[in-house]
Parts: sequence; C-alpha cells; structure tokens
Amino acid sequence: MKITYFGHAAFQIKLNAGKTILFDPFISENPFTKVTPEKLNPDFIVLTHAHADHLGNAIEIAKRTKATIVAQTDFAHVLARTEGVAVIDYLNFGGTYYGPEFQLKLCPAWHTDAMDYQGIPLPMGVAAGFALSAEDKLIYIAGDTGLFSDLKLVARKQPVDLAFLPIGGSYTMDSSDAALAAEFLKAKKVIPIHYNTFPPIKADPIEFQQMLPQGVVELPNVDEEFDF
Repeated sequence: MKITYFGHAAFQIKLNAGKTILFDPFISENPFTKVTPEKLNPDFIVLTHAHADHLGNAIEIAKRTKATIVAQTDFAHVLARTEGVAVIDYLNFGGTYYGPEFQLKLCPAWHTDAMDYQGIPLPMGVAAGFALSAEDKLIYIAGDTGLFSDLKLVARKQPVDLAFLPIGGSYTMDSSDAALAAEFLKAKKVIPIHYNTFPPIKADPIEFQQMLPQGVVELPNVDEEFDF
C-alpha cells in the first residue's frame, strides 16, 4: 500500500489492489498541505468524527467523486439525510465494515462530537477510531482521543503495524500519553497527528519520537507518498 499524509489528521491510503481510502480530509483550510480537494479521488472517505478539522472537505469530495463515507452510525445518518451522500450507516462500536480489499472496525475514542449545520451545533453521538485491516496489516487510526486503557484490547488479536496517534494535547492526548498509547497498541510504527495546526495543539514531534524506541516513530513529509 501507499500512504500520503496531508498534515493535521488527514491522510490517504492507496491499496495495491486499487481502492483509495481517504481519512478525515481537512484539506482546504489545512495550513500544511498544498493539495486541493479537487485533486483527491477516493473510493471511500473515513470520518472519525464531525468536528470541522476532520469533516473538512469530505462532503464536497464525496459529491464529486461518488465516494462512500464510512462513519459512526449517528453521524453517517445525518450526512445521508442532510447532504445526500452515500454512506455506510450501520457501524457502531465493535462493528466491522467488510469492504472490497479491506475491513474497517469501529473503535471507541474518548472525545466529544458535534457538527455545525447551518450555524447550529448538532450533537453527533461520540467520536470514534478505526482499525483498518488490509494486505495482512493492521493500521489503527485513533482520531481525536484521550488516553484510555482499552487501547490494549486492539492488540490482543494482532499487534498494530502502524498507528496514527494525536500528540497535540488540549483536545486530545499529548505526546507522553500518546507514547503510552503506542505501548498499549504494541505499535510497530507510529505517525503522530493533530499537532501544530493551531496554538492550543503545539507539540514537538521530535520530542515524541524520542519517547519511543528508535525507528518506531515516523515523520513523513507532508504530501509525499510512501510505501508501507
């Protein structure tokens, strides 16, 4: 598979068999990426929750590309009814979507969730994480979350090959908590996300890198595709 990190919490995975999965596409207001929403052509868009820095450009991309949105059931139903986009609307915690070439399990996250709809904040249930199984690899996408001990359960069946973990603090766990989360997940590789986009989430990724064994934390260049 090939992975491209766009900064903040946005990235995409291109599977070798052909499908492209886009995660939390906060693109046009993202200060790190030079990619525009028009350049993205996913088959699936995975949303951890409805906050603007994760929902981002998902709706416009989905309408243009006919991509299917995968999200927690309450959030997915709202998107389908208010925006008319295609969704997988039956996933709740512990549920799995069996897609072409991959599986996505909805996992808990400790974070609030709401969507701004026509100036009104609508509660969307709670935020989520995802465990992606594809090409004999397990990739954990934490989304926005604080540290919680049930992360250990993700690795009970299979150690995590790659984890995307927030390190910015304030709205999510900070670097020290993320390092412990990586241990809970038995993560072989970790990419830090959700930092330095806004003043409240200022963090040093090098400092985080030094909290875990050498070679575990990867700091990919933004917008550059890499093999995994």
